[in-house]
Amino acid sequence: MTRSSPMNSLFRLTWRSTALRACLVGALALSGCATPIERTRPAIELPATWTEASPTSDTLQRDWWRGFRSAELDGLINAAQSSSPTLAIAGERVQQAEILVRSAGATLFPSVGIAGGSGAQRSDPSGASARTSKSTNVSLGVSYEVDLWGRLTAGVQGAESSLAASRYDLESARLSLTTGVANAYFQVLALRMRLVIARENLAIAERVFRIVDARYRNGAASALDVSRQRITVMTQRATIEPLEVQERQTVSALAVLLGRTPQTVQVASRSFDDLALPEVGAALPSELLVRRPDLASAEAQLAGADADVAAARAALLPSLSLSASAGVASASLLSLANPATTLGLTASLAQTLFDGGRLRNQVALGESARRQLVESYRAAIYTALKEVEDALGNAVRHRGQEQSQLAIRDEAQRSLRLAELRYREGADDLTSVLDAQRTLFSSLDQLAQLRLARLTAALDLYKALGGGWSV
Repeated sequence: MTRSSPMNSLFRLTWRSTALRACLVGALALSGCATPIERTRPAIELPATWTEASPTSDTLQRDWWRGFRSAELDGLINAAQSSSPTLAIAGERVQQAEILVRSAGATLFPSVGIAGGSGAQRSDPSGASARTSKSTNVSLGVSYEVDLWGRLTAGVQGAESSLAASRYDLESARLSLTTGVANAYFQVLALRMRLVIARENLAIAERVFRIVDARYRNGAASALDVSRQRITVMTQRATIEPLEVQERQTVSALAVLLGRTPQTVQVASRSFDDLALPEVGAALPSELLVRRPDLASAEAQLAGADADVAAARAALLPSLSLSASAGVASASLLSLANPATTLGLTASLAQTLFDGGRLRNQVALGESARRQLVESYRAAIYTALKEVEDALGNAVRHRGQEQSQLAIRDEAQRSLRLAELRYREGADDLTSVLDAQRTLFSSLDQLAQLRLARLTAALDLYKALGGGWSV
């Protein structure tokens, strides 16, 4: 067999190098022509102003809870933010999304691997002498998929959008946690105030009972009057225990939000007397899109859906892969003495001809998911606008109702004093006293609930406005 000349070997090597360079240049040129990802922008016309009047123009701050001027509330929210399982779970989801971004980014780089082995083999054919063969080899391989149509880049951008959404979800969880802690704290105080009112009402009923009983012993009242007032006393006493149970259960719910056991949480405050009720402005409806983390998360998910559609469309097009390998081998055991070297370069182009419509169905599925997220985003915006309007309206309405209820309470107290006086003097019967008692008891309890409603409406407004967060 004729051996090739050095000139022929040099020619073949030069030709291969030129072909490889041409392949690489072409691949890089094609990878630079990746199809840009279309960004979906749903057309939503936002109102210019709010229907309900904003109480003030003050801007909502991130630490909005400090406006209530309660050191105990500050401590509870700080404790919740540092030890709440809910925030810890949301934080781990962010960590997982960051890992997925790094994993997706790794697909844009070549994959490099090394392998080695050494072994001996003995063969003993019949009628011939035994032979032993030994070998040792080490090889290095490099593979790279050229991102011709932007499929890999779209995967990275989709992972980045998921990461952004998880970060926004963390902020949403933080906002829900802080408003939840404040709401539970206010409910505890409201229940304690209602307990105080219930015990005061019981004391009033017992005082009136003593008057009725004294009149009965003197022959100025009937046994029916005594029985009716005794029922009033028993009814008021029966309202105390359910409120005590609700108070304990609300403290336990607060402990869960704090990430503590119910037995270790104590609330020192007893009423709303030391609380301030801050007022904030709602800004403009157009600013709501960048002030609510849940809306930002919905937009990020929509961007991720755009990237998924782009990746699915790119998967319909041909793929180009480059690979190279180099190795050394020796006919020795655990030794590379007098090795033989090998070098390989490969460029492969692949195109799916038939898959039963699987890839095209993936595109259709991604487009449908994107349309679904568009409508979800639109619905989330409409819901956010409604929540702000409702919170503004509730804040104004509860303020007016509390003022009216204060006047009702004052008049009910005056009415009971007059009814007791007239009954003691014999100018009226017990029915007037019973009616006056029921009116006063109801007005006092309703007043405590309206004060809680005002505080809850403020929390609803802070949450609807995003809690001072912004993109």
